[in-house]
Amino acid sequence: MRTRIGIKVHGLLEHYFPERRVFLKSDNDTRFIRLRPSTQLLAFAGSSFVVAWAIVATAILLMDSIGAGNFREQAKRDQRTYQSRLNDLSGQRDSRAEEALAAQERFNAALAQISVMQTELLASETRRRELETGIEVIQATLRGTMKDREQAREQLANLETQIETEGVTSTTSTGGANAPMDFVAEALARTAAERDQVVEDAQDALLAADAMATEIALMKEQNDQIFRQLEEAMTVSVAPLDKMFRAAGMPTERIIEQVRQGYSGQGGPLTPLSFSTRGEEPSPDTLRANRLLNQMDTLNLYRIAAQKAPFATPVKSSFRFTSSFGFRRDPKTGGRRMHNGVDFAASLGTPLYATADGVVTHSGWLSGYGRLVKIQHEFGIETRYAHLSRLNVKVGQRVSRGDRIGDMGASGRVTGVHLHYEVRVGGKAVNPMIYIKAANDVF
Repeated sequence: MRTRIGIKVHGLLEHYFPERRVFLKSDNDTRFIRLRPSTQLLAFAGSSFVVAWAIVATAILLMDSIGAGNFREQAKRDQRTYQSRLNDLSGQRDSRAEEALAAQERFNAALAQISVMQTELLASETRRRELETGIEVIQATLRGTMKDREQAREQLANLETQIETEGVTSTTSTGGANAPMDFVAEALARTAAERDQVVEDAQDALLAADAMATEIALMKEQNDQIFRQLEEAMTVSVAPLDKMFRAAGMPTERIIEQVRQGYSGQGGPLTPLSFSTRGEEPSPDTLRANRLLNQMDTLNLYRIAAQKAPFATPVKSSFRFTSSFGFRRDPKTGGRRMHNGVDFAASLGTPLYATADGVVTHSGWLSGYGRLVKIQHEFGIETRYAHLSRLNVKVGQRVSRGDRIGDMGASGRVTGVHLHYEVRVGGKAVNPMIYIKAANDVF
């Protein structure tokens, strides 16, 4: 059975691949190689496999090249779109910076105006009290003058009654009786003159009182206008600061109380001011003035708190954002991992600045971060500045907002020159853009 099948297969191969002989001739000898049908089949199959593999490989390479070209074009388009978006963001940042500078100038001008208005208010209040004291003195003098006038009138009536009673006796008396009459006439003349003087003084006092009343009314109107301007200035100044802190998720009541406790020394810059009522019931103007002074005190506390929180950008030169806060693709491993800050890309050596007042707690090398600066601020806030090329501060050094702490570099685990900026509250990383965007609405 097997022999019969083998004969049929051999015959079929003989039909398609007949036996061939390849002669190899030399100068002295002639040899040949017999190519059996099975050998030819193997050679044909091997050649076909090689040709097919070459065709498939060529097709794969061609498709990969076409796909890679499309991917590169797409990547270039994405890069151009991303670059355009970064340029737009940079332009928006520059415009925000200009607006912030203008807002800061307006804020400083408002503070200066508030200071001038406060001085005028205090001066007008002092003047008003002086006028009130003067009016009281004039009124007391007027009452005394009127009392003297009444006494003079009573004396004059008594003298007239006495003259009428002694009139008959006077006519029969001798020439020596003219002396009492002259004395009485002189007394009457003196009394009339005093009466006229008292009346004149009373009229002058009434005119002076009217003038003072008019002046007091004008001063009250002026004080009311100053009060209104101060109240509007307080509303314009305090509301944006309160909104800025709340946008950053910071409880304003607790922060203000914490700042007040830190500046509670007697005679310090934040000792609350108030008008004294000298034990009397406070007037509406006094209550209004004390309310304004409390608002000024709150504004000053907000200003100090804003200096102690990172409401600023660490890079003042031209830059672009290259990575935001949150999960992202790791540029080294390609895996997905958490990015605890934001990245600012600029040229090597770009100056970097502290974003708030604080104390340097670390200034040196830290694995992954490279050259790192840590600054501890108030309210449990910490900022980190990583991958620096140079450090300008030391541990324990106290810095203020805007102080230069180092230069941008590429130290540590990086793919290029940039700043990795972190904000941590209570040890937990938060998005720094919360503070930067909140500050853009005020500064």
